[in-house]
Amino acid sequence: MSVRKRPTPRKDGTFPWVVDYVDVAGKRRLKTFDKKKDADAFAARSSVEVSDGVHVADSASITIEEAGKNWIATCKANGLERTSIEPYETHLKLHIVPLIGKALVSRMSVPSIRDFEDKLRAKGLSQAMIRRVVGSVGALIGDAQERGQAMHNPVREMRGRRKGKERRLEQRHKGKLKVGVDIPTRDEAKAFLGALQGRWRPLLMTALFCGLRSSELRGLAWADIDLERRELHVRQRADRFNDIGSPKSAAGDRTVPIPAMLANTLKEWKLACPKSELGLAFPNGTGKPEAHANIINRGLVPAMIAAGVTVEGMKRGKPAVVARYSGLHSLRHWFASWCINPVSRGGMGLSPQEVQDRVGHSSISTTLDVYGHLFPVDDTTAAVDAAERSLLS
Repeated sequence: MSVRKRPTPRKDGTFPWVVDYVDVAGKRRLKTFDKKKDADAFAARSSVEVSDGVHVADSASITIEEAGKNWIATCKANGLERTSIEPYETHLKLHIVPLIGKALVSRMSVPSIRDFEDKLRAKGLSQAMIRRVVGSVGALIGDAQERGQAMHNPVREMRGRRKGKERRLEQRHKGKLKVGVDIPTRDEAKAFLGALQGRWRPLLMTALFCGLRSSELRGLAWADIDLERRELHVRQRADRFNDIGSPKSAAGDRTVPIPAMLANTLKEWKLACPKSELGLAFPNGTGKPEAHANIINRGLVPAMIAAGVTVEGMKRGKPAVVARYSGLHSLRHWFASWCINPVSRGGMGLSPQEVQDRVGHSSISTTLDVYGHLFPVDDTTAAVDAAERSLLS
């Protein structure tokens, strides 16, 4: 590998510097630089990369836009669900291609990714969305690496340094789930239960007493409900395209016990339930998976308002009484808190591992991150007093 000044000048009279080297495939390459220090830096870096067998010349690389198309093709070939692929395609169309689509994958660096983040921020994207879009860039560069079109992944290098700090900042921003704010109180849950009527009663009771996700409720089949043994098996879910597929993760495939009142309600509902070729427990009028928006707008919110579980808010630009909890996940949070609370407080007093199994979290750390502060602890005041007495005795 050599660095030399080109003998013939450019039109402006300057003499560029050339790095002459042989790549990992044994092909001779020439790369031109305006300044000798840049040529020297490239030569030093490329020498190591060629030696390690990871060097990719710019002429052998592709653009970010081309890498994005290859990445989406890989996602589809691997059987990734449409609900996962669609956001990736949106990231490419709206943000990645317009801003860095023409850049070569081989020339992407940590500074260029930081510059990309700044541009996304200037467009008004939230920090969470920026993180997702940059994550898509990292994934497409990773796919290009596997195809031999990139030598390193600056997104993963940057994320490796940031990961702990970002997680701490995210947790600090989110704060802990609060009863009465994120999780219905015991009295609110009782009032909500009493207000449930019609076709929404069995569905929302199942959400309340079994903690299923919206997609799991929408995909729940009668074949997976054992009313005699009072067990509900989560084996499938319906995505927002109404495609039936496997649970969110391996841990999502689980068995949840059914309380007696819910079992009786489901027995009555089974007689009135619309026929469904898919055998769904909560289909719409045509037998297809019920729309998530309908569950919220026609079931959850009206029941919350009827139960008096409300706050002052805005509706169509005017002050109005609105549901305190307008997301179906609030019922899942309540179910988790019900599992955690001791029997003396109307709960089941389950261990963290048992709660993880009931809600279908993929790891115990997720359960503890989200609900750890809800688990009862010993009387800390008494413990401190006992420690003080022991110290001073």
